[in-house]
Amino acid sequence: MSDTVSFGYEDVAPEEKTRRVGAVFSNVASRYDLMNDAMSGGLHRLWKDRFVRRVKPQAGETILDMAGGTGDIAFRLAKSGAAVTVADINPEMLAVGVERAAERGIDNLVWTEANAEKLQFPDRFFDGYTIAFGIRNVTDIPAALREAHRVLKRGGRFFCLEFSTTVWPGFAQVYDAYSHHLVPKLGKLLADDEDSYRYLIESIRRFPDMPSFERMIGEAGFIRTRAEPVLGGLVAIHSGWKI
Repeated sequence: MSDTVSFGYEDVAPEEKTRRVGAVFSNVASRYDLMNDAMSGGLHRLWKDRFVRRVKPQAGETILDMAGGTGDIAFRLAKSGAAVTVADINPEMLAVGVERAAERGIDNLVWTEANAEKLQFPDRFFDGYTIAFGIRNVTDIPAALREAHRVLKRGGRFFCLEFSTTVWPGFAQVYDAYSHHLVPKLGKLLADDEDSYRYLIESIRRFPDMPSFERMIGEAGFIRTRAEPVLGGLVAIHSGWKI
């Protein structure tokens, strides 16, 4: 990893990014749904449904949902009967997820604090690994991808849902104006936190484009990698398999 990494439009030391990203998510944990609604116009709910359909969870499988603290993906996965472990580096996000699970009467999830770059799970442990809107906030993304590969069984699958770069003419400019100018103001209005929302938008702009991130997944050891664009690439579902 290089001496500096991106934190929004800034370049900072790796340990500084880890600290500052942690602060962002501690700040927004209790308003996570508001944050996602502000950033996606509410469409994140449909994207997550589509994402889980691509994962195709099965009863009896073990799935690690990384950076899944508030449970949005895990609740959807668990409907299949899969054994889902929800992992997140941020305890405030996990606390929100545990509370939401209790409200829904969901008691079959495992919740654990974990760093995507250095997981505590043994080799070849899970059938599936999912991460939704979390990979761009990881300090050392290649390390996290290697860890995902390590903890998957042979034949296991990796799925990642993340904002990307739309290639639809005209739409990119409209969304760019919306995200840069309106989302931070919504953050101020809804959560009294303009800076956290500004970082989250800037982090999207610094994230690798679809071909670049697909290449990174392959470099981590996955085969049959794929990037499925949504809304022309505004969001992408990335996948790969371990053999």
